[in-house]
Amino acid sequence: MTTDGVRHIGTDRQLFVDAFWIADAAGVSRKLHTPRKRETVLERDRPWEHDHVSYMGTMQDGDRFRAYYRCGKIPKTESEPEITAYQESADGIHWHKPNLGILEYDGSRDNNIVWLGPGANMAPFRDDNPGIPADERYKAVVRTRDLWALASPDGVHWRLLQKDPISTAGPFDSFNVSFWDPWREEYVAYTRGKAGTEGSFIGPNGGTGGVRWIRRTTSKDFRSWSLPEDIDTGDTPFDHLYTNSCVAYRRAPGTYLMFPSRFVPEREPKPGWHGGSGVSDIVFMSSRDGIHFDRSFMEALMRHGPDPDNWHERGLYLDPGLIQTSHTELSMYGSEHWRLPTVRIVRYTFRTDGFVSLNAGYRGGEVVTKPFVFEGRRLDLNYATSAVGSVRVELQDDSGRAIPGFGLADCPEMFGDLIDGTVTWKGGGDVSRLAGRPVRLRFALMDGDLYAFKFNG
Repeated sequence: MTTDGVRHIGTDRQLFVDAFWIADAAGVSRKLHTPRKRETVLERDRPWEHDHVSYMGTMQDGDRFRAYYRCGKIPKTESEPEITAYQESADGIHWHKPNLGILEYDGSRDNNIVWLGPGANMAPFRDDNPGIPADERYKAVVRTRDLWALASPDGVHWRLLQKDPISTAGPFDSFNVSFWDPWREEYVAYTRGKAGTEGSFIGPNGGTGGVRWIRRTTSKDFRSWSLPEDIDTGDTPFDHLYTNSCVAYRRAPGTYLMFPSRFVPEREPKPGWHGGSGVSDIVFMSSRDGIHFDRSFMEALMRHGPDPDNWHERGLYLDPGLIQTSHTELSMYGSEHWRLPTVRIVRYTFRTDGFVSLNAGYRGGEVVTKPFVFEGRRLDLNYATSAVGSVRVELQDDSGRAIPGFGLADCPEMFGDLIDGTVTWKGGGDVSRLAGRPVRLRFALMDGDLYAFKFNG
């Protein structure tokens, strides 16, 4: 909430994924952090997985993690259905494929298949919208030429929610993501589309011109949806963007993160590649309203690396789902070696809240925030420094004057690597007497990174 130009943040965590909070800065810049590649979590080892495993949507559901992935033949034949299979995990790292016995494939139900169409590319979510029927607790969208809604009581037994598609305004040939948005109090779906005038392509539904793009559509009941609306990225160039992998980042209410695959169709690093020309990487975008996305970082979030089997069209995807696999670690999953026998899904990890930081080198620097109103009793920071680095904090009034007892000189140097490091001053760390009035934060940072701040209590 904003009144008189001052944002009321309560006890919500604040990230630096865009420049929103920065009123003044010297010697400090925002830094995009690349996730770390971890272990392989899914390979082809079942008869129904045929040529590929891909498009794996993940979610955390209570004390377990669920994953839904596409498999089958490439290209799909008339006699072969589009297969969605399932695996689960207790920690997000070690996964197994349960024998569900739900759907028949090649004369047997001994498999982990949960959907045989119509449609594929399923990224389910647990629907926490109050008052929904028990048999609609889990939902998803899948795509053919059109977009269809699915529902399930348990996350494995799925049905079409209605006999007609929820949208025919394609193209939808990508990973379309839906979820219940607790801040907008409605359902949201981010789908494939096309926009702009730069470049050209011919999509599966016909039509030329523009670039592959991302659209948002909304619904109050998951049945009737608004017309898709292009997301807005300001005056940045139109790139071909696929598989948006949008996430409503629950640790920072009102923050939307997107990890699209950026496709460069005119490049051909592997001449004669059977899948066609082009190469892709992963980019990062963020939003505070779900439609206007910040693209401060035009460079890649993830590169292919030296592996030659990723250097071809659509060789790298980061799939939807961002799950907490430890207090200090967030995990996402993505595909490698697309169209090759070695195709697989691997895990990538971010530091918790660690997408973008305020970064200062050895010479140090400072940042002053815009004014805001908070609630709570203490201030916690997510930060990491070197052995000689440090963070110090000053609380200012809305005009920029240091509040007595909370000045920079009153704050001992904080150093180390903490997700929730509490700030103290000479008089202690209780800031409750300043709650409810406009304040600013002044950060003095040396050889370190500051990822987030949050008032607690």
